Amino acid sequence: MKPTSPVALPAADVPLRAILSNYPKVFAARMAGREKRALGDAFGLSNFGVNLTRLPPGAVSALRHSHSKQDEFIYILEGHPVLHTNAGETRLTPGMCAGFRAGSGDAHQLANPGDADVVYLEIGDRTAGDSVVYPDDDIQATRRDGRWEFAHKDGTAYD
Repeated sequence: MKPTSPVALPAADVPLRAILSNYPKVFAARMAGREKRALGDAFGLSNFGVNLTRLPPGAVSALRHSHSKQDEFIYILEGHPVLHTNAGETRLTPGMCAGFRAGSGDAHQLANPGDADVVYLEIGDRTAGDSVVYPDDDIQATRRDGRWEFAHKDGTAYD
């Protein structure tokens, strides 16, 4: 039987994610410049995702957020991002990593304030029923049937 996924491939050969962001349009524009390659999807992984992400100068990884059920992990390959968490700012360098435990409430975001690209791996599980809190913005998210549903904090859906 022929495999449906490659055994191995250069990460740069994985196409860039076609959609800039899953966020509603009002927030998606804030992800301008961010590039993601869904490495895990290229191999048909279903329990966790792995993205190779590039942030040009001035770009951010995501809205600052925390997950209820999803663990997340990042590993810096290139550049010098700033990690924003509930504890404040932490400067990162290549070879550093950080993990975000599900349910901790520690909202996090990477930003690239420098003049060179930041490249990192992000790994997260795909636990059903996950929800996301965004303490700095009027948005919340719930994962249903493998898709993110976004609403205002009062529960009103985004168009």
